[in-house]
Amino acid sequence: MRKAFLIVLVLLGGLGAWAFASRTGGDVADAARYRTDNVSRGPIIATVSATGTVLATTTVIVGSQLSGQVVEILADHNDEVKAGQVLARLNRDTLMARRDGSVADLRQARAARQLNDAQAEKTRADLQRLSAVLRDVQAQSERAQTLLRDAEATFERQSSLKDRGIATDVALQNATTQRDALRSAAISAEAQVASSRAQIASLEADLKVVEAQKASSDAQIAKAEALVRQIEVDLANSEIRSPVDGVVVQRNVELGQTVAASLQAPTLFLVAQNLKTIEVNINLDETDVGRVKPGQTVEFSVNAYPARTFTGTVRLVRLGSQTVQNVVIYTTIVTVKNDDLALLPGMTANARIFTERKPDVLRVSNAALRWQPAGAQRPAAVAPGEGGGAVAPAGDDAAGPFSAPSGGGGGPGRQAAALLESLKTELGLDDKQFAEGQKLGRAMGEAIQRASSPEERREVARTERQRFVRELEAILTPDQREKYRAFREARAPRGPNGPGRNGPPRAAEAGVPGRVHVLDAQGNPKPVNLRIGATDGTWSEVLSGEIKPGDAVVNGVVNTQRSRASTGFRFGF
Repeated sequence: MRKAFLIVLVLLGGLGAWAFASRTGGDVADAARYRTDNVSRGPIIATVSATGTVLATTTVIVGSQLSGQVVEILADHNDEVKAGQVLARLNRDTLMARRDGSVADLRQARAARQLNDAQAEKTRADLQRLSAVLRDVQAQSERAQTLLRDAEATFERQSSLKDRGIATDVALQNATTQRDALRSAAISAEAQVASSRAQIASLEADLKVVEAQKASSDAQIAKAEALVRQIEVDLANSEIRSPVDGVVVQRNVELGQTVAASLQAPTLFLVAQNLKTIEVNINLDETDVGRVKPGQTVEFSVNAYPARTFTGTVRLVRLGSQTVQNVVIYTTIVTVKNDDLALLPGMTANARIFTERKPDVLRVSNAALRWQPAGAQRPAAVAPGEGGGAVAPAGDDAAGPFSAPSGGGGGPGRQAAALLESLKTELGLDDKQFAEGQKLGRAMGEAIQRASSPEERREVARTERQRFVRELEAILTPDQREKYRAFREARAPRGPNGPGRNGPPRAAEAGVPGRVHVLDAQGNPKPVNLRIGATDGTWSEVLSGEIKPGDAVVNGVVNTQRSRASTGFRFGF
């Protein structure tokens, strides 16, 4: 019993001594130890990730211009078709009956035209006959006039002889009778001439009527021919033909179905013109569209072939945008070779667009760029986000270049505070200027927070940023103001075709600001300002800054007290 008591006493004493050592040795154990990364040289491959849809380069909609019942289907899904090939037929019975009736009307119009031609020929013959009769009657009239003149002369001569007692009464009587008879004959001949002329005028009028009837018959023939051609076109349209060579990717009609084409042509087939060259329509967020250019390489995968990577080329970034759930989206067209026809229209593509490829650059880890000591202000736009490029400054040239880091939150007030931290070092702000700048930043943040809607908040933010820049310049010295304007110009957004309005920036001003921390001789983190270029999400390119390959930069902290607590236990009294 006594021996057991002594053993327990010794154990309690040992545990007490260990607990006391744990408490008194905490000064060293509680000290923070820093995790570090080494600055190195290596490749930077910057990409933009997005999703899209695989589509045929050209998809032709094959419809029907006629309404009717489908009586024959000659093409199905995945069938290869040639231009002009019949894909389906509609019922043609009504059209055939209409065509037969129109052909009969056309024949009737042509027969009427032939009758008019015969009438015209007969009228012309009658006209020629009457013209000959007129000439004969005119000749007879002239003969009668000649005989009448001779008879009158004879009468005058016999009358003169009778007065002188030479001629007898009988001779005078014969001369008088001859004269009167020839006078009547002359009058009759003139009447016959007038009658012939009237008949000729009548025939000429009849000929004009016949010519008008011929013109009417010609119009009837043209109308009947047009109707026949229209019905023949409808008959041709009753056969649904493929306009191009391609593959049927969709069939939307069934045998016996009635097609109604009263308002618009219904879609019966979709024919992909060439599936060996296919397109991927990628939806790009507006934050990424500035880095994507035609000619860039794209790699993507589809769910059907998860282990296979397809390669394409950016052909076009469409200028038109669409807004989906308050996110502005731009469609990017990627051209892909599909010789083995593995890619099918409608597949979902998970794509990476390679925006920059740099094989050997000075680089630093993004974890080191994101880390900062507790309580320190993050510089404006220092930390690239996990999934994309370096954070570009927000705001335009008028609004002033400042922005919170990607995903950093904090609002405009934090953004202005971060900007002031950078400007304090860049411009050498004194305490009074720094305090005035902080006051301006707080006023801007409060004004923006009072906005009640996203649209109003954007407008207020634009106005307040302009005011912030204007009033901040007012508290700077002339030298500081020039440096600040150069600072803003260096951070101004770059357009899709190159740098801002003043040409390419100097090497020291390219990229965006960044900051890392190195350990000094006492083991404390010391900030080093950098200019950051391209990033691949893990590493970022260092364009300028006082670091070199092999330098250790802080990317985190390890607390030994927490480590010890997780591996043992402590007594509590």
